[in-house]
Amino acid sequence: MIPQSFIQDLLNRLDIVDVVDRYVPLKKAGANYLACCPFHGEKTPSFSVSPAKQFYHCFGCGAHGTAIGFVMEYQGLGFVEAVEELAKSAGLSVPKEESGNFERRPEGEIDALSDALQRATRFYRDELKRSETAIAYLKKRGLSGEIAARFGIGYAPGGWQGLAGAVPDYQAKSLVQAGLVIEGEGGKRYDRFRDRVMFPILNQKGAVIGFGGRVMGVGEPKYLNSPETPLFEKGRELYGLFQARQAIRAAGKVIVVEGYMDVVALAQHGVEYAVATLGTATTSVHVQKLLRQTDNVVFCFDGDAAGRKAAWRALENSLALVGDEKSVKFLFLPQGEDPDSYVRQQGKAAFEALLDGAMPLSEFMLRELAAGVDMQTMEGRAHFLKLAQPLVQQVAAPALGLMLRQRLAELAGVSRNELAQLAPVKPAVTPVAQRNKSSRKPPSLTRKLLQLLLYQPGLAAEFDASLSGEGSEELKTLRALLDFAAITSGSPRTTVAVLEYFRGTHHEALLSEVSGETLLWDDGFEVAAEFAGALEQLHKHERQRRVESLLARSRTQGLSAEEKQELQRLLQGGSVSNRCA
Repeated sequence: MIPQSFIQDLLNRLDIVDVVDRYVPLKKAGANYLACCPFHGEKTPSFSVSPAKQFYHCFGCGAHGTAIGFVMEYQGLGFVEAVEELAKSAGLSVPKEESGNFERRPEGEIDALSDALQRATRFYRDELKRSETAIAYLKKRGLSGEIAARFGIGYAPGGWQGLAGAVPDYQAKSLVQAGLVIEGEGGKRYDRFRDRVMFPILNQKGAVIGFGGRVMGVGEPKYLNSPETPLFEKGRELYGLFQARQAIRAAGKVIVVEGYMDVVALAQHGVEYAVATLGTATTSVHVQKLLRQTDNVVFCFDGDAAGRKAAWRALENSLALVGDEKSVKFLFLPQGEDPDSYVRQQGKAAFEALLDGAMPLSEFMLRELAAGVDMQTMEGRAHFLKLAQPLVQQVAAPALGLMLRQRLAELAGVSRNELAQLAPVKPAVTPVAQRNKSSRKPPSLTRKLLQLLLYQPGLAAEFDASLSGEGSEELKTLRALLDFAAITSGSPRTTVAVLEYFRGTHHEALLSEVSGETLLWDDGFEVAAEFAGALEQLHKHERQRRVESLLARSRTQGLSAEEKQELQRLLQGGSVSNRCA
């Protein structure tokens, strides 16, 4: 676990404008900086970065956060990875602290794994230069030296212990943990990868975390991947994503294929925005990571039964993530073709023409479901509806969900009302950004106080009102914010400190939403006066609530002498009490 104090120190040393500008060119616009949002497609800039508040906010899609949050979203990194990336840029080393819920690995273990993988990468690349057979194989597949170098392709020789000369200690535990060496009975060791073309697998930062090895002739398995390790989790990583990021943004789309050679062959022919899964089915994490990079994802599979099965799994894991502004499509190549063979024979233009005709997710889903039943009978159409309903209900995108239900009713031969009665629609949750745009009513008093405290966190020291009752989510968040102010008393408090403190809690979404609203305030906004007025309103509400409570008690049980004095004081305009938790 990274200490909270270090996170705050890191954020104090960073300027979010500099951080964001490394990835997205910003233009000065008044007190803030603007750009077209990197997280959703738009032509008019609505992505605002505040140097004063040190956070970003998109008024189009609602994306919001600190410098850490931006790097997490833009690069698809986890929290710890993003902190490490930013700390490195600031010349800091990330400390770790013990936690009862945090599984610490022995000191230096991860470094040892990384070192072993880097040594193996250099060894495989050097061996490729010496292997005429491997070089001839790559040339036969149409790959140039430049592409081989770009993807770090290498060759694992056929000997049982080829890596022994490339590492200081072939008996080191890290070699087994990194998946490079297999330890058999009696402790005998041998290389996992032998006589294979080697494809290094990189994480989002460009570090090698595993390998894929492909046979050059007859042999099984055709592809051999590294096992799961502390650095490598197949369900989270995508081959070629690090190399393809810029091309994905330039093309506005990404292609997901099945093999390493498909990715490399496409890049060789100028289609540089392709990635591949790593010997596993497409997961929701894969889809989420890709939709962070672009609004358009195309899954490209073989047209056989295995390819359609893989496509269906990808569809199932995309339904809840696709949005009205996000497109997921499916392309099935002609029988006997894969992306590698097709692009080599037909060229880039022909392949991209196929991409343009890829089948939308909705069409693929309904077509596959209808193909499995007899749509000419009532029983078949009833079965079709039963199969489709749970899938359609997963679609969170309002417009797409509506049109899917319309098409579903047409195909089943029922009206929309009849379909609605048969399968009630789950209430749609309006995105935060849309709620903000459509709402014109003034904020509640509690929300106003949240806005003011986020705009100027130091005001929490002046908060002297009572917060009674169970209250709404806004009130619960206000209480939590005041508790945070109490435990950090004496320390400088900033908006980013608040947002990072509540990262990962159920208060995070509301605080992000509210802080985004404060970007609309101009420089002349009288924060102190607004806060004093809001506090006075809160005092009045609490006084009225207490008066009503005492009057009700007097009618049923009577009041004590102290309560009578309190009621008289309140009726004369006195305050309820000092702030209580």
